[in-house]
Amino acid sequence: MKPGVSLASRARIADGVVFQTLQDELVLLNLHTGVYFGLNAVGARMWQLIQDHQQAPLNKVLDALVGEYEVPAGQCAGDLLKLVARLEENRLLEIDH
Repeated sequence: MKPGVSLASRARIADGVVFQTLQDELVLLNLHTGVYFGLNAVGARMWQLIQDHQQAPLNKVLDALVGEYEVPAGQCAGDLLKLVARLEENRLLEIDH
C-alpha cells in the first residue's frame, strides 16, 4: 500500500499532462488517459506553485500559499494535501512519498 501524501512529499506534473488558463480557472488534461480536471483560482495558484517547486517538498508550496492568502496554515495544508492527493489519483501529478 502506498503511503499518503505529506508536506515532505515532492510532486511533479505527470508526463502527458497539458494545462491552459481560462480566465481565473485552469483546465488540466492528461493526454494519455483522457482525464480532464478543472481548478478554480486558488487551485490554479496551487498548481502553479507545485510546478514552480517540483524539486522541493510540498511544505515549500505551503509556505508560499500562507504568505499569499489570509488562511491558517493548518487549513491551507489540509486543502493542499487534499488537492495533491486528488490530482495524483487522477494521474495528473506524480508523487515521491
